[in-house]
Amino acid sequence: MKNFSSAAFSPEVIGLMTAALEAAVATLPEPVHSAHVNALAESILRTAGSGERDPAALQRIALMELQLAPRN
Repeated sequence: MKNFSSAAFSPEVIGLMTAALEAAVATLPEPVHSAHVNALAESILRTAGSGERDPAALQRIALMELQLAPRN
């Protein structure tokens, strides 16, 4: 995971990000790979860091970025 040590979020925003991550992971087909969860989490952290607070938007952006990510 990338370094987000300088990021600071209120408990309310952390709750929104958690909800977005859980909803995004729930849409993934089994088996869910940890690399996918990490990519979703990084996207949500980055997007929330830029000011987005809508959990549905955080989820949607993270899933779109995961689709666009290069495959290993």
